[in-house]
Amino acid sequence: MGIRSKSKANTRKSSLTTIHVNGLVKMSKNLKMEEFVAGKLKQQYEYKSFQPNLVNMQWSWDSPKINTRLEKASRSLAELNAYSLIVPDIDLFIRMHVRKEASQSSKIEGTQTHIDDVILDVSQIDPEKRDDWQEVQNYVQAMGDAIWELETLPLSVRLLKKTHEILMQGVRGEHKTPGNFRVSQNWIGGTSLSNAVFIPPHHETLPELMSDLEKLWHNESIDVPELIRIAISHYQFETIHPFLDGNGRIGRLLITLYLISRGILGKPSLYLSDYLEKNRIAYYDALTRVRVSNDLVPWVIFFLDAVIETAESSKKTFQKIMSMRNELEAQMVTLGRRAEKARKLLLHLYSSPAVNGSMVVGLLGVTPRAANGLIDEFVRLEILEEITGFQRNRLFVFRKYMQLFG
Repeated sequence: MGIRSKSKANTRKSSLTTIHVNGLVKMSKNLKMEEFVAGKLKQQYEYKSFQPNLVNMQWSWDSPKINTRLEKASRSLAELNAYSLIVPDIDLFIRMHVRKEASQSSKIEGTQTHIDDVILDVSQIDPEKRDDWQEVQNYVQAMGDAIWELETLPLSVRLLKKTHEILMQGVRGEHKTPGNFRVSQNWIGGTSLSNAVFIPPHHETLPELMSDLEKLWHNESIDVPELIRIAISHYQFETIHPFLDGNGRIGRLLITLYLISRGILGKPSLYLSDYLEKNRIAYYDALTRVRVSNDLVPWVIFFLDAVIETAESSKKTFQKIMSMRNELEAQMVTLGRRAEKARKLLLHLYSSPAVNGSMVVGLLGVTPRAANGLIDEFVRLEILEEITGFQRNRLFVFRKYMQLFG
């Protein structure tokens, strides 16, 4: 892993120097991606772990594909950000984006909770599905709390630890030191260290590796585009794998947090997990290729493609939301005296698209009869759809709105 041929290694020595920092290797000068050496295998007691090189440095590249994709990705993000700033009540719609991100990011790790389940209360979830449901809810809370923290604090290792603690609370990984870096060896794939697909660095090197990564986020002395920094950061974080569990989810969450912290996005409107889940094999292959063959360029291109496609898809979703909202506003007018309360219910459905009669009573401060009457009107207008088939304890969902999120 991470070993070039002898001829290429000798050529690189003439243009690059290396600095050893507490036993870790940092390449100096202006490092071209094409010359990047990801790291090396390091012998431990009975296995070899992968020791990554440091990444906080000036980066450049020769690949024209990176240039063209970087330009397109930057333009797509700017357009998405503009949409997120002009759509009225955008925070209502972003809550659904977060829920979709939570379900898709967790799905990559094997959690089987669909977005249809995420919007429900725990009492409405089958007992055998509640662990998966809770993991997704933790992701939603972790994202929300982290974004709130960014209003007063910079993106940091400390923030990632705090986010990880929320992510792992009360779920299957809660015994795996939530909020703390691991103090033992972990691995990816296989059943043990002896047959693992990949073994991350030894835990003793984690503080220096994560400190170096944090420095890359805030290094003002280098001229590296933000999307390149976060592409490299995501690869490096997943390679370091600093937690015993939850690394994939934290690493993907890091992408959105970074873009917000650097002012690229004013609202958390970009989430890559849907794209990464649909292209899971290519995603893992691109990360592995860096470690095995030092090929960082294909990973950066894959990452930028993910940004472009996701930003374009998110823009289309916002366009459809605005169109649907205009149509529904016109329908509210037809409800006469109920119109004002109907609009209030509709706004609630944009952020929480599942309701029952008692929820509407509490939300609008009306009688059960009035609440059920308004729900019936929403069913007649094909805004709400009953999903239980019961005569009592009925549950209704805003299906056409949910379908906009895939």
